[in-house]
Amino acid sequence: MEIAIIIAVVLVALVFDYTNGFHDAANAIATSVSTGALKPRVALAMAAIMNFVGAFLGQKVAHTVSDTINPGSGSHGLVIVMCGLLGAITWNLVTWWLGLPSSSSQALIGGLVGAAIAAGTTANWDVVVEKVVLPMLISPVIAFTLGFALMVAIMWIFRRANPGRANRGFKMAQTVSAAAMALGHGLQDAQKTMGVIFLALLTGGYVAEGDPLPLWVIFTSAAAISLGTWSGGWRIMRTLGRRIIHLDPARGFAAESVASGVLYTTAYVFEAPISTTHTITSAVMGVGATKRLSAVRWGVARSILIAWVLTFPAAASVAAICYWVARVFLP
Repeated sequence: MEIAIIIAVVLVALVFDYTNGFHDAANAIATSVSTGALKPRVALAMAAIMNFVGAFLGQKVAHTVSDTINPGSGSHGLVIVMCGLLGAITWNLVTWWLGLPSSSSQALIGGLVGAAIAAGTTANWDVVVEKVVLPMLISPVIAFTLGFALMVAIMWIFRRANPGRANRGFKMAQTVSAAAMALGHGLQDAQKTMGVIFLALLTGGYVAEGDPLPLWVIFTSAAAISLGTWSGGWRIMRTLGRRIIHLDPARGFAAESVASGVLYTTAYVFEAPISTTHTITSAVMGVGATKRLSAVRWGVARSILIAWVLTFPAAASVAAICYWVARVFLP
């Protein structure tokens, strides 16, 4: 019975990873596609490859995710992890359908915490607050500020440049910045699924607390998020690439560069699973605000902000309901 539940949890975790990929595909390529720097399918292929590579570049974020709750041991603990995943998947699908770039990371942590609370087990609130909540609140502010500052610097440096030549140059540069963004997405988001699978294996007694991630966990997580990215997230791509602000190549390059820098810093320095969606969206708003504040469609931004605020409690609530239903069938 227990091994069957572990297999089910792993499969559901990979489904979450896949939804993360197509939900967040826009993060890496929306700005490059909207500016015409890359064709959509070329951009998706590049993002899928870089997501796969990025998944192999670290394990610190995965261990942070696995430390967010203590589900206990045995089948009961595995059911908690499963319900947390179901909460996250549900919210990913809802926001994808609505075209809102919400946070898969926030949904995952919210789902795990919601299931843990419903089950009466322990959520490690010090880890949740220090490694998840605070970085998720601070990273968008930093991305907005740095995006604004970098774009101001670019406008000053290239103030006498020929506009057509500068645009062509920034379109070429966006190929590099989009690749860096996709690599950062793989580094951050694939590790979150690895962390959940590791948590399931730990709950089932198949790994110990300090063990490294098994290679098959890394490979399957990398493959799932890459396949999801390749399938694309066109609804969210339209919101992120055009509805917030119509980007030019220079602003697209600045937004991607800042967002990828924030992703690498939080992954390697702070070991924090931040939201790639929050980060790139805030960077886009920051570079857009250098045109004029009214150039950013703040009504769209407000809808995105509402989705951000609702993500944690919504995923937690769905996960809690899933747990209560599961307890009826799996006493």
